[in-house]
Amino acid sequence: MLYTLIVFALTLVLIMLRPRKVTEWMAAALGGFLMLVAGKVSLPEAARTLLASWNVFGFFLGLMSISALADAAGFFEWAAFTAARRSGGSARRLFINVFLVGTVITTFLSNDATALILTPIVFTLVSRLGLSPLPYLYACIFIADTASLTLPVSNPVNILMVDATRQALPDYLSHLLLPSILAISINIGLFLLIFRRSISVPLAVERLPQPRQAIRHPRYFRFVVLSLLLVAMAYIIVSTLRGPLSLVAVGGAFLLLAGGLATRQVNVRWLAQEISWGIFIFIAGMLIVVRGVENAGVTAALGRALLQAAGNSPARAVFLNTFGAAIGSNLINNVPAMLVLISTLNSVPDLSPLMQRAIIYSTILGADLGPNITIVGSLAKVLWVVILRRRGLEISPLQYFRTGLAVTPWMLLAGATAIWLRLLLG
Repeated sequence: MLYTLIVFALTLVLIMLRPRKVTEWMAAALGGFLMLVAGKVSLPEAARTLLASWNVFGFFLGLMSISALADAAGFFEWAAFTAARRSGGSARRLFINVFLVGTVITTFLSNDATALILTPIVFTLVSRLGLSPLPYLYACIFIADTASLTLPVSNPVNILMVDATRQALPDYLSHLLLPSILAISINIGLFLLIFRRSISVPLAVERLPQPRQAIRHPRYFRFVVLSLLLVAMAYIIVSTLRGPLSLVAVGGAFLLLAGGLATRQVNVRWLAQEISWGIFIFIAGMLIVVRGVENAGVTAALGRALLQAAGNSPARAVFLNTFGAAIGSNLINNVPAMLVLISTLNSVPDLSPLMQRAIIYSTILGADLGPNITIVGSLAKVLWVVILRRRGLEISPLQYFRTGLAVTPWMLLAGATAIWLRLLLG
């Protein structure tokens, strides 16, 4: 067990600190390799583990492809310029519009898409308008995680839990839609208060291009908009039927790619370069590392401790899991935290349906909203920091922490209370 815990700790430390440009996927690959060479996870077991996660890998592939292809059509720039033009010359209204655009993108294309695509567009937008960029960039990344609770497809860690526990969309929405609405409302309200001085200025919207100027090829743009609507509807239908969401994501990607090839706006080589292939190595490595931790009996011990602490009380389980998942996500990133928590849940035998729902949905809540506290809590946050550094803007971890701590606990508390009340109603 000691070797397993050392490898697990080493992997997490490398992910968080990234010494000498060691990327997240390199750290996860090293951890997985060390588990394999020591026999903590056998090769056949590793293969079975990775094959069993095909839905997660397919979802990531489809999601990244859809985001890149929609961006190639100018869809996200068009949305940002439209939001700015409809702000009526008010920086405060533009601030709210950034939240609304981010909510839509996150809900249907995931928090990573919002961080990757909306952040650079908003940075360029506010720079042209001569505004202080920080409030608007904070809005991009906070809403990326805050709105990621809305649907299973809104955050890849949701897919991990939903895929592992076979949750249907109606059940998911009945437990998490209200917490999502509350969290988004609290986030916007508190940010309007925190940044009230920075956003109380007039806008010179005449400096901005017209939204139509973002459209590079009108026919392909219309095709992309229609395709995204079809993908959104397919997500809802397949989620309701408990089908694999990766099929929707990959199918949507092929549809957009076909339109791009037909209009000569994209090609396969370009698309391959736009996909972050390292994310697949990261997930594969972490799956093997967590399997090793599970084989050592660590997650089973955590499960027993969790059950003992909850005392068969759904209310206590909800609040313990919500804040436990939030803390874990900020310490080790929400992807490995979710994998550990799923393994922990699976190790607890004979849970009542009520306790099982309490743990599942509170874990999703904590893993989605919790990362708003620090800049290392989610992959979306890490991507956001890298994007801003490339543009010469350095975000202080302490400054971010202060903002996150002023907002996130209230969202977690409201969301956990809503889940608890939902469980009381049956």
